Amino acid sequence: MKTTLHLLFLAVALLMLCCCSKDKSTDTMDNESNIPEQAVTIDSTTVDGLVIYYPQFSRIDLVCGQMPSQQDTSVIFCAEAAFTHELLDEFAHSNIDGDHVSGGHRYKGAKCYDNSGAFAWFDDTTWEFVNGEYHDLLDSVAASGGMGFGQAIIIHEGESIRPLWRDGVNQYRALCEKDGRLCIVDSHDAVSYERFVALLEAFAPRHALYMDMGEGWNHSWYRDNDGKAHEIHPIAKKSRYCTNWITFYK
Repeated sequence: MKTTLHLLFLAVALLMLCCCSKDKSTDTMDNESNIPEQAVTIDSTTVDGLVIYYPQFSRIDLVCGQMPSQQDTSVIFCAEAAFTHELLDEFAHSNIDGDHVSGGHRYKGAKCYDNSGAFAWFDDTTWEFVNGEYHDLLDSVAASGGMGFGQAIIIHEGESIRPLWRDGVNQYRALCEKDGRLCIVDSHDAVSYERFVALLEAFAPRHALYMDMGEGWNHSWYRDNDGKAHEIHPIAKKSRYCTNWITFYK
């Protein structure tokens, strides 16, 4: 009788131990699954000389006229997108180089012979990069309630687009699609445009579209998981002439 009771108590103890272990394991997995994704993931190791920003966004817009405020916590990344035609004290859509779509509305911009391609984000969460004429693309994206702008295409469908059209040394930037994800790619240091293109080729995105840079135009920022805004390049005197920003929202 004592042996039977002893075995019974031992079985109950083992059962309770297993249950506790299972609960602990489940709690651990639950905690791991609840860890929030980074608002913007930063990669500076894939290609030496490049800094890559991956926003974890729900939507994108081309904000025009006034840069998104760092106090707007729905914004996780913004940077100048299309070229600005002239240094004007007052904003006008016609001063943005190339036709563009902002908030689902299409606007006529200034003629720009450097715009060899475009990017558009549709309100159904898909996007498209174009090499060449993009008139129809902007019509489609406006009808969907999305955004789009023209710029110089650097890489399209994995192929580099020549010639190397920029002179001088600068910190350059491109909007890219890599492995099915959108990212913004900056050169870590000031380099020649040819060197920047070579670094992009090493990164090997499917698409890469130039983004306006230079002192003032490079003013940009992103938000971390704690909600704090971080400036990538500081505001400068010419920043007041900037006209448009590609903006990613959480």
